[in-house]
Amino acid sequence: MRVGVVGASGAVGEEIIKVLDNRKFPATEVLAFASERSAGKEIKTESYGVLTLQVYSFEAAKSLDYVFLAVSGSFAKKEAPLLTAVENGPIVIDNSSAFRYDDDIPLIVPEINIDAVAGKRLIANPNCTTAIAAMALWPLHQKFTIEKLLVSTYQAASGAGAEGMSELREQSKNVLNGSETENKVFAHPLPFNVIPHIDSFQENGYTREEMKVCWETRKIFGAPDLAVSCTAVRIPTFRAHAESLVIETRESISPKEATQLLSNAPGVKLVDDPSKLEYPMPLNATAQYDVEVGRIRQSIVFGDKGLELFVCGDQLLRGAALNAVIIAEDLMKGGKKRKLEETKE
Repeated sequence: MRVGVVGASGAVGEEIIKVLDNRKFPATEVLAFASERSAGKEIKTESYGVLTLQVYSFEAAKSLDYVFLAVSGSFAKKEAPLLTAVENGPIVIDNSSAFRYDDDIPLIVPEINIDAVAGKRLIANPNCTTAIAAMALWPLHQKFTIEKLLVSTYQAASGAGAEGMSELREQSKNVLNGSETENKVFAHPLPFNVIPHIDSFQENGYTREEMKVCWETRKIFGAPDLAVSCTAVRIPTFRAHAESLVIETRESISPKEATQLLSNAPGVKLVDDPSKLEYPMPLNATAQYDVEVGRIRQSIVFGDKGLELFVCGDQLLRGAALNAVIIAEDLMKGGKKRKLEETKE
């Protein structure tokens, strides 16, 4: 089993290699592709030895079994179709937004819809915000049918990659030292601030990041009529996105029933004991595979058919690298959907 990671020097690419290594993905060889600037650098792994970053080449990638793309959408649009067109070529799992909204390309959260792959060789990984919310919402949707979903996100600097985390770190120092701040990655200085603006604004007044949550949740759930609204906000944390989720369901739902379902859901960790000050937070969710879920309560707006909850998940893991690697793992096992009662990761 030969695997390639394209964009291995970036935040998501680095995490993919770590996840492959930590989960002992059965690769006989891992090729780490990066830009000319990063070529020659080394990454140490326990499972695959020392990986030397090399410049991407189609010739090297086309003979692999799996290729993980952690690159720009423009690169993915150019290279992914070429790789999947090769006879007996690799399965390509793309982390960009290039193919997410194509009807012919499956958009996959493996615990939810791995069956949708159905022999396709190009697979899209969802937006990190969508993936984190979906892990908590899917068990509830299966039993109670979510009809309306209101999302408010509190997204870490990691959503803008390594450059975003670096800018937050350096500009926080400047603020504390009384120096001038300079924002290049974000629309405004992020330290000690929140910015209700992620990605470009659309004609309807929402940002593209907010619309991604709407479009992708419907596609992943196979629910084109699901009413979804989102407000996405950047906050000055390094890793792990947090989200407030408000749902209205077709069937009556109670916090007790939701808690029972979520306590058995794969990829979900219930953290919900306010009396002990236990609830989802970025500090606890960082570097964790599971999505934390808590603050589960009956909605005082939607009554017995409404629920409110708070989730937190590592953007670079559940929202990107881990999701991609589990897709590959499940495809190797025959692409069978995981059951709620199965053992968690």
